[in-house]
Amino acid sequence: MTDSAELQRRTAELLAAHPPATTDRLDFLKARFDAGLSWVHYPEGLGGLGAPRSLQAVVDAELEAAGAPDNDPRRNGIGLGMAAPTILKYGTEEQKQRYLRPLWIGEEVWCQLFSEPGAGSDLAALGTRAVRDGDDWIVNGQKVWTSGAHNARWAILIARTDPDVPKHAGITYFICDMTDPGVEVRPLRQITGEAEFNEVFLTDVRIPDSRRLGAIGDGWRVAQTTLNNERVAIGGMRLPREGGMIAPVAKAWRERPELRTHDLHQRLLKLWVEAEVARLTGERLRQQLVAGQPGPEGAGMKLAFARLNQEISGLEVELLGEEGLLYDDWTLRRPELVDFTGREAGYRYLRAKGNSIEGGTSEILLNIVAERVLGLPAEPRTDKDVAWKDLAR
Repeated sequence: MTDSAELQRRTAELLAAHPPATTDRLDFLKARFDAGLSWVHYPEGLGGLGAPRSLQAVVDAELEAAGAPDNDPRRNGIGLGMAAPTILKYGTEEQKQRYLRPLWIGEEVWCQLFSEPGAGSDLAALGTRAVRDGDDWIVNGQKVWTSGAHNARWAILIARTDPDVPKHAGITYFICDMTDPGVEVRPLRQITGEAEFNEVFLTDVRIPDSRRLGAIGDGWRVAQTTLNNERVAIGGMRLPREGGMIAPVAKAWRERPELRTHDLHQRLLKLWVEAEVARLTGERLRQQLVAGQPGPEGAGMKLAFARLNQEISGLEVELLGEEGLLYDDWTLRRPELVDFTGREAGYRYLRAKGNSIEGGTSEILLNIVAERVLGLPAEPRTDKDVAWKDLAR
């Protein structure tokens, strides 16, 4: 069994064979993947060694100390946090070999084609259709709120393959090539002035059946793996103490005493404690993940993340006064990633409004926590056994 000492030995061998100071960044990342040190808990040949997930920290610490490059995880958060675990669980061996290495290295960026104009919170009501045509599927429909689609090579896509069964049963999960004919990406400008996400139109897009994940009609179950991992990726990210959104507020408080008031002091203390509790809860959640797949607990973490970000950014704007309403660029930009802490207070305040929508609305996540974590009775669902084609839309 691979233990900490074995991982340290393998990491030392990687560094000796590929010194970070003289090795091309992509070449180093490829060598790291091939050495099984990317996801140590993944199987051998897929970036891992079948080791306990908790030992990834051993590798990361050794590489960070040596100045090794990382794979810029924020740039491909959907690929790393959502697509990869879904491909690992449901993909064929050919799919795993084809997609996981360039995904982890960052050569191929991924996006998510799930939500639609009429199917956001009620995702299972989606209407994008995939019709079988020999060895291909022909896909037509519209997706929305697609972060990073303008930079993505691949997308994880769910589409309706059987309208004659209840909505959860007639969905199939695919991998879509964003460069294929019929895929059109249009920017959506948001309240920040930027266009970090998009609407995507699919017109007679041909997807080979070899790019299907899971069984036909089993897409909802496959999608649950994606969604559970998404909530952990958004709400359970690893932070240092006083990291994340609380950091710039605490820094401004310490460095600018002229801004302080008693009321703001009390609110800052309360939010600082809540942010620290959320951070430590996230650490515990990651420890639980070592033993298996993420569960509905990630919904609770994502709920806390959204609420805290909005309250903290609101406090920061109040603390800074008129200065807090400004930020440097209101032009239509197409950023590659969302940078909460590297921007101004005005940007953080506006962008945080989306935290309670993206990755599952807070209202839906409250239902998940109530039913799947607390065991409370489920809400009545009158459309549960009705064929999708007969639903009111």
